[in-house]
Amino acid sequence: MESHFDSHVEQENEDEFQKSFKEMISTLPKGNSWGFWLTPPFLQGVMLAQQQFEAQPTDIILCSAHRTGTAWLKSLTFATITRTSFDDSTTPLLFKMPHDVVPFLELDHAHFSANRHLGIPLLATHAPYSFLPTSIIDSGCKIIYICRDPKDTFVSMYHLFTRYAKSQNTQPIELDEAFELFCEGVSWYGPYWDHVLGYWNARLEHPNKFIFLKYEEMNEDIVLYLKKLAEFMGCPFSSEEQQKGVPEKIVKMCSFENLSNLEVNKSGKHREGQGNLGIENKIYFRKGKVEDWKNYLTPKMATRLDQITQQKLSSSGLSLN
Repeated sequence: MESHFDSHVEQENEDEFQKSFKEMISTLPKGNSWGFWLTPPFLQGVMLAQQQFEAQPTDIILCSAHRTGTAWLKSLTFATITRTSFDDSTTPLLFKMPHDVVPFLELDHAHFSANRHLGIPLLATHAPYSFLPTSIIDSGCKIIYICRDPKDTFVSMYHLFTRYAKSQNTQPIELDEAFELFCEGVSWYGPYWDHVLGYWNARLEHPNKFIFLKYEEMNEDIVLYLKKLAEFMGCPFSSEEQQKGVPEKIVKMCSFENLSNLEVNKSGKHREGQGNLGIENKIYFRKGKVEDWKNYLTPKMATRLDQITQQKLSSSGLSLN
């Protein structure tokens, strides 16, 4: 049991961290843009996680940039890992949004141990690979990364910020301006291409602990990729489960059509009572389509983004479009 002295020391350490964090924040350059390099709550969370988070070898970290399929990946992995405890009529995904069933490293790592005790070793992050706590690398825990065509990533990100701005009664940025900023690398956690390449290169160093997914490829054969994920996570589908269509049921339950029509995702609120972090669940669910960018980007814009992507990834062996 934690003593009064221990909790007092912990509080002092927390106060000291808050003080040094505020001092550090005041020295950083600030940008007035559609997205930020790193918003203070996330930056503080990443720094705290770097100091405090102790990864276990059994942990599974879901990593992604914003708007690349995070909620989908969370729901698929959560439903797969918990399939012996819940079915499609009892799963917590029916009354909690995916971001609430799989916590974020930046914001929730202090509460993660409770999930571990329940046998749910999933934790998510939007942080670049170079920002991850060293314990994640040193522990040898598994990492699942998902990425997406930058054109669809940008369009989805733009709509998220626009919808959020409207919910806060603030004027959203124009698409053209946001596009320029994205091309210049102004985005949450920095340039999108750097985020992808950080994990792509890390995968080459730790191939047995890494699975690298592309949103578009998953979308073409979700059942196949779900089976790969289950095997990678150490809970493969048995031949009996496959005969009963368990993978297909999970795919259907976690489909965009199903999740976006659940009451919790139409009317609930994520991080309610946490200031600017509070956001309506429905804002996270838009279309979930491949090549939706064609409805928003001109051919000239698409070509420019493709050229930047090819230039950034030219020597990596990775293709995103």
